Amino acid sequence: MPMPINLKQLWFDFPFPFCGDLTDEPIKGIAADNRLVQPGFIFVAMQGYTVDSHQFIPDAIQRGAAVVVGTEEITGLSVPYVKVENSRQALAYLAAAFYGNPGRHLTMIGVTGTDGKTTTVNLIFEILKAAGIKAGMISTVNAVVGDQVLDTGFHVTTPDALEIQRYLAQMVSAGLTHCVLETTSHGWVQHRTDACEFDIGVITNITHEHLNQHGSYENYRAAKARLFQSLAETRSKENGNVRIAILNRDDNSFNYLNEVIKSLSGVRLMSYSQEIQADFSASRVSHSLHGLQFEVAFRQEHFHIDCNLMGQFNVANCLAALTTTVGALKVDPGAASQGIAHFGGVPGRMESIDMGQAFIAIVDFAHTPNALQRALEAARQMTKGRVITVFGSAGLRDEQKRRLMAEVSALIADITIITAEDPRTESLEAILADMLQAARKAGAQDGVNLYIIPDRGNAIRRAVALARGGDIIMLCGKGHEQSMCFGTVEYPWDDRVALRSALAELLHIPGPQMPSLPTSA
Repeated sequence: MPMPINLKQLWFDFPFPFCGDLTDEPIKGIAADNRLVQPGFIFVAMQGYTVDSHQFIPDAIQRGAAVVVGTEEITGLSVPYVKVENSRQALAYLAAAFYGNPGRHLTMIGVTGTDGKTTTVNLIFEILKAAGIKAGMISTVNAVVGDQVLDTGFHVTTPDALEIQRYLAQMVSAGLTHCVLETTSHGWVQHRTDACEFDIGVITNITHEHLNQHGSYENYRAAKARLFQSLAETRSKENGNVRIAILNRDDNSFNYLNEVIKSLSGVRLMSYSQEIQADFSASRVSHSLHGLQFEVAFRQEHFHIDCNLMGQFNVANCLAALTTTVGALKVDPGAASQGIAHFGGVPGRMESIDMGQAFIAIVDFAHTPNALQRALEAARQMTKGRVITVFGSAGLRDEQKRRLMAEVSALIADITIITAEDPRTESLEAILADMLQAARKAGAQDGVNLYIIPDRGNAIRRAVALARGGDIIMLCGKGHEQSMCFGTVEYPWDDRVALRSALAELLHIPGPQMPSLPTSA
């Protein structure tokens, strides 16, 4: 539980302009949802994408709000009102102050990028544990605080500011010294990760994604850059200030981010690469169904890595983790090697499902053109048989990637099966039609190596029925997620359960029931 704090104390260190009467009113909590307000809470009203919650201020006060924060000019309330320039940003700093600014008591490592964030976060976390460092982790899959593993949700990006600061406070209370936090572009734009006081920023890559929300690749790239810009704003800490930016020299984002970092006072650069000279580089990479093996060069040192992860792209993720730990935090390479070897993988990331079938079946989260390409290239390295891919493209997201993903599969996979993937309020038929047209244009032929099957369960069944011994099925796009959105409703769905169900039907053995979706016949 946070220490008792009053309204004046909460705003004492607030870094942005505000106006309002501050009192010694004790504050018992903060809420950005009027329905969650309890007596003694601050209610932070903000303009959302579809709803302006300033209209709910009367309800929040009725529920017991002691203070209201917002961006509009409001008078005549029965409780103090504080006007700010940006409610979302205010929420982050108020949450941090309410929980005792926990980021100032931890070495904070932020990881961002389009693909590979969650895996890289987990790799860093495992290395820190192997080195005897008391670390916590917050990813889009879960949060780990000491012995607790906390679910961060179904369809989530970075948790909101209140959740992040609560997790960080729990880490401080548990005696942890380091935190690895996965940060998304949405999280930065919406200020969820402001006030985290990052010491190290890590980028995996920046590719085609979320352009519908950011408007352009340049805006998307700038959102990612905020992680590195925040390093210069981090306050001095008792445990020291590392302030290191870790970049991927093989990614198109390198030159842009390098210029950003050059403009920042006190921020150092470290880099990793599989292709050119960098602080950390990999060579002698070998692949198997059991994972990766490669050599790492760092200054005058060379050490061997055995990794349970599959796919060339995971070499880059390992290098990012090694640059962070061995390079920036001076972790012993032996401990780092041990940490990577111990890591079994992230649920739904290149996760193999084996029920005794004669072919390989893998579930992966690849939901961008770049990630799909890398997953299919990894599949090519794992088998001499055919590659069969099952995937879709989400509604209310970047429309261009639908065509790009269909083209990638048509060009790399032997058989492409396109299906539903969170159509939301868009027309599933229209999404599939866009993808079908792109796959045909790339050379795929209907009924020969291209199938459009709207129901995801039936699409998986078709893939399983088509697979022969030595083939590999790549079920992409959902990964660890536990639901699928049709309209505005989240229906229970897990690709791993669905794949096991289809395999059990094929093998005539007991297995889970195929989950049902609105498309199910």
